[in-house]
Amino acid sequence: MIDRTPDRGSRQELRASVLATALDIASLLRGDTDAATPIPDATWTVGEAAAHLVLANELMADLAAGAERPYGDGTAASLAAANEDSLAAWPERDPAVLADALVRHTEAFLAADSDGDGAATVASPLGPMTREILGSYLLTHMLGHGWDMARALRRPHMIDRRRAELCLPFLLTAMPEVLDRDTAGHLDVTYTLGLRGNPDRFTAAFSGGTVTVTPGAPQRSDCTIITEPVTFLLIALGRCSPWSAVGRGKILAWGRKPYLAASFPTYFRAP
Repeated sequence: MIDRTPDRGSRQELRASVLATALDIASLLRGDTDAATPIPDATWTVGEAAAHLVLANELMADLAAGAERPYGDGTAASLAAANEDSLAAWPERDPAVLADALVRHTEAFLAADSDGDGAATVASPLGPMTREILGSYLLTHMLGHGWDMARALRRPHMIDRRRAELCLPFLLTAMPEVLDRDTAGHLDVTYTLGLRGNPDRFTAAFSGGTVTVTPGAPQRSDCTIITEPVTFLLIALGRCSPWSAVGRGKILAWGRKPYLAASFPTYFRAP
């Protein structure tokens, strides 16, 4: 698990982004919003996606407060089943009610998070992680579903460069947990990863059906991938094709085996 203890300023920035994102999503839901609007390329409606976010933020608030809330076993199938079970048990789909509940549970998360050490470890649906990374997880999750709802409602989305960068701690931590061993089990390759405009680099080393993610560039890399931040987040969440991103100049790749760049997202299965 990548665990770089953040300074107070960056933690406050993450907290501000979490609340701002919840408020942005709430503004999508308030007003003349049809909960039955289908989300493109998905089985959920806007109302179902919003209800899922409310339930997820409530879960995250409980976890930040130290509660034990089992939710699947970390696999994509178990998380999908837990999502459907929770939605079936809570039929609220009124967008205005959901908007208020989303903000309320987000504020509860931030209140619980403010009472503890950001480096303290808590349980999560994707394994143990620090409170700081749990906040990054919450932000990532909201941005993914917020993007879906904005797209369905034909409204501006709420993802920007900085919010995407604040998702990076969670995305890097989650990589070993969401590795698709059927696709990546044969790999013996090392990648250098980075976001355009950000000097930080990371190593993703595949070997023996596992991936190890560490800060810093490796001494020897097979492929370096530098991605525009918003595009990186959308690809990581399965909302954007890496091939189209390459064609639009959003991804640059070089090294001994630059052709490996487009395959990188296929090694993971987003929950």
